[in-house]
Amino acid sequence: MQSIKNATEEILSWLKDLNAIKKHIEQISRYLRPSHQEEKYLSGDEVCRLLHISRRTLQQYRDDHIFSFVQIQGKILYKESDILNLLENNYKRK
Repeated sequence: MQSIKNATEEILSWLKDLNAIKKHIEQISRYLRPSHQEEKYLSGDEVCRLLHISRRTLQQYRDDHIFSFVQIQGKILYKESDILNLLENNYKRK
């Protein structure tokens, strides 16, 4: 009976460890950038947070053709690479 209890405790310990590993992998995967062949698209909220601008300012940038975007059934997305390139191209050194 003791060996069954020990085996059960060991299995529970393994399951706990596996669950912790799974959570860690999920957390890491959220922050990994896709490979250079894949393009990451950002929502308007993500762009606003990235650039510290309001939704209205983002709308104005779209209206002024400063930002390129994709609109699919009312959802507007922005290529991350376009945003980063725009920032890089407009960077002013002292």
